[in-house]
Order: sequence, then structure tokens, then C-alpha cells
Amino acid sequence: MKRSLAIIGIIGLIVCFSVMVMTGCAKKTGVKEQAVSAEEQAAADQAKAKAEADAKARADQEARLAAEQRAKEAEAKVAPQAEAAAQETMASKDALFDFDKFSLKPESRDILKQLAEWLNNNKNNIVLIEGNCDERGTTEYNLALGERRAKEAMKYLVELGVDGKRIKTISYGKERPLDPGHTEEAWAKNRRDHFVITSK
Repeated sequence: MKRSLAIIGIIGLIVCFSVMVMTGCAKKTGVKEQAVSAEEQAAADQAKAKAEADAKARADQEARLAAEQRAKEAEAKVAPQAEAAAQETMASKDALFDFDKFSLKPESRDILKQLAEWLNNNKNNIVLIEGNCDERGTTEYNLALGERRAKEAMKYLVELGVDGKRIKTISYGKERPLDPGHTEEAWAKNRRDHFVITSK
């Protein structure tokens, strides 16, 4: 009987020990699983945050590129309008000269100052200066006089800071009168430099 009790006691101890060992192992395994799970969660959160940041950066870049493209398209539409407006404005402001002279009058210098300011603010444009004369004198003489008038305006524009490479000159002499009349009033209009603005 004593022996049976002893065996039962030993068996009971073994069972208790086994349960304790298994419970302890289970707890350690649970701790390890929790640690691994926390690391995985942190890595997943970090990856998600990076993906969101990358997506935002891409969206920002696409938005910036789209805005730049819209600005370029708007500028492309505005540029011809600005050029046409400048041409119209300058076409109505010829630099006039006295008879048989190519020196610039004060009012012609004022017109050229306005033109220089516009050209210095619009670097993608060039100007053609057309020298003209009234009908008096020979064709050859007037071609030479028209050239001197155009060159004088060019020289003044360069003095005002316009790059000489952006200025071209031509003389039409008496071949392109603004006013076809044969009066002093008509001749005064025809002794002129006319300005044509175009893109480079």
C-alpha cells in the first residue's frame, strides 16, 4: 500500500513537472511570437509609410509637371498675341526725319526708347528697321539715305542696351511710300523708319 502511494506520488510529481515545463515553454513561445509580430508590424508600418510618401512625391511631381506644361501652353498662346500687339503698336510709331536728313529728331528718340524698353523685356523678339524716303531724288540716292536712316536708329537702339544681333536693317528708299500724295504733308510721312517686330 505504501508502495502504491509512493508510485502515485511520483507519478503526480512527474505530471506536475511536465505541466509546469510545458506551460513555461508555451509562455516563452508566446513572448517570442509577440516580439516577432511587433517587429513585423513595425516593418509593415514603415513600408506603408514609405509607399505613401513615394506616392505623394510622385503625385506632387506630376502636378508640378502638369502645371509647367499648362504654363508653357498658355505662354505659347500669349506670345503671338503679344507679338501682334507689339507690331501694331510699333507700326503706328514711325520715327520721322527731316528732308534729306538721317539724324534722329527728339520725338524719334522717344519712340526708339519705348522700342528698346520693349525689346529688352522680350528677349525672344527681333526688330527689322525699314528706312524710307519721300519721292524726291534718284532711286539710288534714296536707297542710300534710307539705309543711313535705318542704321542711325539701329545705333541708338544699341546705345539703349539692345543686342545688335537682334536688329536688322533694310532700305526701301522711295519705293514704299506710306502716303502716295505729292505734297509736303505726304512727303513728311514718308521720310521715316518703320519697325517690324518678329520672333527669333
